[in-house]
Amino acid sequence: MRDWKTYISELWSIFYTFLKISPTTFGGGYAMIPVIEREVVEKQKWVSSEEMAEMISVAGSAPGGIGVNAAASVGFQRAGVGGAAAAVIGITIPTFLIVFVLCVAFSHVQEFPKAQAALRGLHAGIAALITVAAYNMWKSSVVDKPTLAAVICTVLLLLFMPIHPIWMIVGGLLAGHVIRYVQALLGLRPPAIPADVKDESPSLSGYKYSDYFIADGI
Repeated sequence: MRDWKTYISELWSIFYTFLKISPTTFGGGYAMIPVIEREVVEKQKWVSSEEMAEMISVAGSAPGGIGVNAAASVGFQRAGVGGAAAAVIGITIPTFLIVFVLCVAFSHVQEFPKAQAALRGLHAGIAALITVAAYNMWKSSVVDKPTLAAVICTVLLLLFMPIHPIWMIVGGLLAGHVIRYVQALLGLRPPAIPADVKDESPSLSGYKYSDYFIADGI
């Protein structure tokens, strides 16, 4: 029988964690990823680095914003559907209120040079946050020569060919299955999980792997 007091406490913890994250990140979902990862992997220890990388991959390929999708995935793994709802509400309420206020305020100052300079400074900071997110995903996702080749091919195709990202996602899924199948035929073992990303974090809901709840959002 579920301990409702513990469950409600867990939902509040999820809600409050993402409520804190949302107003402190700028630049959209990808800029949120380093902050979310630091909070749920390093501080709360709700998920491991490898699980977080898998969640980000699924969240980025699903409809909606990656920040909200990642929050929903963490919440769902931690406390089921209620946890996903708590995470989504927590991460969207501050954003909605802040964007509403900024839209009203910026309409009065958008022509001022200082306001434009501030936005250019934000763009540089956002680029740095996205770079950090890419680096963290690289550490846990690029584990052998085939995954490195997949990254290089994907970047080159997206830069120089008019290919829709959805086809790259589908191609990546198929390539992953083909590579693992060939490795199995050749008797090769899949690459081992790096020691620094192994972490068997307990979960109130009992979900250990890729059970994801995908939400729409920013």
